[in-house]
Amino acid sequence: MNKQYLIRKALIIGMCTAMGFTAVAASGVSTPTAAAATASTGQKVVNLGKTFLGTPYKFGAATSTTRYFDCSSFTKYIFKKYGVTLPRTSADQAKAGRAVSKSNLKAGDLVFFSSGSRANGRNVTHVAVYMGSGKILHTYGSPGVTVSNLNSGNWKKTYLKARRVL
Repeated sequence: MNKQYLIRKALIIGMCTAMGFTAVAASGVSTPTAAAATASTGQKVVNLGKTFLGTPYKFGAATSTTRYFDCSSFTKYIFKKYGVTLPRTSADQAKAGRAVSKSNLKAGDLVFFSSGSRANGRNVTHVAVYMGSGKILHTYGSPGVTVSNLNSGNWKKTYLKARRVL
């Protein structure tokens, strides 16, 4: 075989390989490694927050501890790990970022409620992180950091608004 023939074959194989990879990428099929590498920052925030499931609730918890959280110290802590500095209280966090409709929520969006003994139906008294698929990650009372359904029960009744800070 001559040198030109081998070079031509190598180029053809290389082009076919590149086209095959392009077709796979365009089809939306990905490998686990590629999917992990492209996880959104919002999903990363949620994943970090899930590592604290069951961590006890304590009203007024310091933002420097992970032994317990209140709702806003929890969101402040997990977002800070990804470069987002949030205010300390849920009411102030409700002014951060930009408004997003409930129908356009993405993983990592903050969702706000008027619930609990300080609620009046208008004032923000609670914050959670939207996880996707109608679920929120937050902390209150017992069991501490937990997952709840945004579209049922108390959370559906007391929902106020959402903000995107990422």
